[in-house]
Amino acid sequence: MEYNTTREKIIMPEYGRLVQNLVEFAITIPDRDERNRFAESIVRVMANCNPQNRNIPGFRHKLWDHLAMISDYKLDIDYPFPVNRKAIEEKPECVPYPTNKIKYRHYGHLVETLLDEIARMPESDERNELTKLAEGQMRRSLEMWNKDSLNDKKIRKDFDQYTNRNK
Repeated sequence: MEYNTTREKIIMPEYGRLVQNLVEFAITIPDRDERNRFAESIVRVMANCNPQNRNIPGFRHKLWDHLAMISDYKLDIDYPFPVNRKAIEEKPECVPYPTNKIKYRHYGHLVETLLDEIARMPESDERNELTKLAEGQMRRSLEMWNKDSLNDKKIRKDFDQYTNRNK
């Protein structure tokens, strides 16, 4: 019995071994017209693997790019879209880690941003309403983080420190 672990590695696992075997067979077809028709069939099979993406713009183009990748760019057919190996295999830049320091990590960055906005607002009904909402969110965040240290005095103290108010 042959196990998949002993077989050749799949280039694009999302399409499975069947698609890879079809592409390998397509490379061996001598007639170009027949190879083109077979490649169209392979792309239809690939589209059926992800039917939820059919309405996404550029989906067909992406499938043809994937077909080229699976064949290691050896499939000699008339692609309906230009195939640029460099552009396809180009990796995006790494997303940098956040560099901002959060005063109290258990509240999170969004609560901290909200509290900064509240601190800049003049006294008004809108500010009082936002204060209540922010304190409610702080309570939920603190409760998720540590249920034992949950008390309203701590939340009020943290809120006042964030907004630089002392009462």
